Amino acid sequence: MNQSFKQKVQTRKAQRHNVDELYTAIVAGDRIALSTAITLAESTLEADKALANQLVQRCIPHSGNSQRIGISGVPGVGKSTFIESFGLYCIAQGKKLAVLAIDPSSTQQHGSILGDKTRMNVLSNSANAFIRPSPSSGALGGVAQATREALILCEAAGFDLIFIETVGVGQSEIAVHSMVDFFLLLMLAGAGDELQGIKRGIIEIADAIIINKADGENQRPAEVAARQYASALHLFPPKDSNWFAATAICSALNNWNMDKVWDILDKHHRLTVANGHHAENRKTQNGYWLKEALQQQLFGAFYANPAIHQHFHVIQDAVLTNKMSPYQGAQELMHLFLRN
Repeated sequence: MNQSFKQKVQTRKAQRHNVDELYTAIVAGDRIALSTAITLAESTLEADKALANQLVQRCIPHSGNSQRIGISGVPGVGKSTFIESFGLYCIAQGKKLAVLAIDPSSTQQHGSILGDKTRMNVLSNSANAFIRPSPSSGALGGVAQATREALILCEAAGFDLIFIETVGVGQSEIAVHSMVDFFLLLMLAGAGDELQGIKRGIIEIADAIIINKADGENQRPAEVAARQYASALHLFPPKDSNWFAATAICSALNNWNMDKVWDILDKHHRLTVANGHHAENRKTQNGYWLKEALQQQLFGAFYANPAIHQHFHVIQDAVLTNKMSPYQGAQELMHLFLRN
């Protein structure tokens, strides 16, 4: 696309979104304005990014008043069912809930299913719930690139509970842990050796391990699994917040024991607010955000550099044909970047 034409397209699109109007609508709780703002934050167009940054900056004074909760689990654990059941329970306690559901993008076609709203029919129809599925779009850690921006925007819109549903067990947990106050790990009983089913690193960051699908004949195995996890968790030292990870069982399908899960979250929140860890953790989250933003801008500046644009494919071909090591290729590209 011709550069001047592309710039005109971006300008016309930017003119359709007035920052002042969006800001006013977001702090008033307008869901359409909130969705529009998150779409701007997810956009790869420079004009949209600029608008999103202005909006986030305006919204920061209205943020910080929510509980940010990361939710993950093994495949088939029933994350969407749990989020709907527990979300409805939270709403019944007078909370306004936003769900940021991250769907994995295809590495082949770069598409994403984005089907979480269809899996949470009842919750998505609640006046006090907002569900936003977003593609991971290849972002490292299995979270969307604009998840942190979306958190700020949702808080400014008045949501006091924000769930972040990750794409699965693995690196995504570490990424999500850097942006939430509480990390909840859903597990199943009777799916093999439970204690070997997840990595030590994930157990270490979990604030609670909840055994889902504890209904019918599965209730007894779920109780056994919960005891096993509780024994394993006591081998770890308390977290910096002085919180010991908790365990519980539930049946999201039958809306059973959601009050127990809520009690765990509430107890953790009261403890960390009282001992000052909640405020310190938010500072740490902002530090991670700064580093991520810097990495993204450096990455963009690197590939936008004319010298890199001119020589990248030459060096890449040399690496692919074993004429140059990947390390040497990267070093030469960095030298080109720094000289220009």
